[in-house]
Amino acid sequence: MTYGSARMKEPNVPNRKTLLTLPTPCLVLDRAKLRRNIARMKAACARTGVKLRPHLKTAKSIEVARLFDGPDSPGIAVSTLLEAEYFASNGIRDIQYAVGITPDKLDRVAAIQREGARVTLITDDLGTAQAICRHATEANAVFHVQIEIDCGERRSGVEPDSPLVLEIARTLAGDENVVFDGVMTHAGHSYGCRSLKEIEAVAEAERLAVVTAAERIRATGIPCPTVSVGSSPTALHARHLEGVTETRAGVFMFGDVFQAQILTCDLEDLAVSVLTEVTGHRADLRHMTVDAGALAMSKDRSTENVSNDVGFGLAADIDGSVYSPQLTIARVYQEHGLIPVALPHALDDFTIGSRLRIYPNHVCMTASMYPRYFVVDSEESDGIEVVEEWKRISGW
Repeated sequence: MTYGSARMKEPNVPNRKTLLTLPTPCLVLDRAKLRRNIARMKAACARTGVKLRPHLKTAKSIEVARLFDGPDSPGIAVSTLLEAEYFASNGIRDIQYAVGITPDKLDRVAAIQREGARVTLITDDLGTAQAICRHATEANAVFHVQIEIDCGERRSGVEPDSPLVLEIARTLAGDENVVFDGVMTHAGHSYGCRSLKEIEAVAEAERLAVVTAAERIRATGIPCPTVSVGSSPTALHARHLEGVTETRAGVFMFGDVFQAQILTCDLEDLAVSVLTEVTGHRADLRHMTVDAGALAMSKDRSTENVSNDVGFGLAADIDGSVYSPQLTIARVYQEHGLIPVALPHALDDFTIGSRLRIYPNHVCMTASMYPRYFVVDSEESDGIEVVEEWKRISGW
């Protein structure tokens, strides 16, 4: 990666929208990097012989979803019913709602399905499984349901060897208005890994958990068609995924500084940044302020407990090149970010109104505040021209 300095002005070219003319703060997406990241994940899935079900809880954009179109795509995963409604309204027909369903949401799911989409639900609770069956009969609806398995994250899911796995499977498979669709899990604890060897071990535990559960279910005579795993680190670095049918992953599309530190990507792969302006100097305290604060960057400190903490974001110049030595947002207020400026950098290098790009600590949290992506392309243009605008949604 090259290293740069702040740039403030460019020639006035009519009708040319660039990062130097946008309102700040705003969200910037490098389309070239996004495409490379997707190609890398598709290659990893081809190596392990599974289909990729992209998780769009971070992207929340139909333009991003369309980059996955193809005969090998089994559909998408989402984390909110608003996302399910949005993607269904844009023509996507196979959607997994990857959060434990509650009975009060079933009418909303049925409404989405009446528009032509199939929404696969997940549960780890026998009472909820029974409620799904009752509701399906009462509403004359068909619900597709998977059992969530705990592969070691200890957040949600059923232990793979628990009797509850078979009880839930029998309940779902025994109802004529319910399709038992299989098992799924999420290795969220892979984010605690700090070496490829650790990631490979978690990936194998993830695989073994769902394959074990699926084999137990099949031994009772119940089909278990889907065996689904999912996290970006394990999807990229699993040694093999024998017995698995699909992998769900999402943050790999954009990357962030934390993901770079846990070997899911490199800093050069980070596709999303926040465009910000220098708003002030404190020469006596050797820091500058920018207009990207807690709301623009989030207060998630994923890198806080690793060797190279980047605070609330890693600063780069307008071209996206990280400064060397690093500059980071050390403190945030609602609309202010504070960046200490140490030698060999000087405050005079960053005049008031000059623009920086900040790579987020946790892109999922950062992106959630913005209504659109301003798309640049570091391969097809100069990297600061806005070539497209892609809308995104937020909320529940």
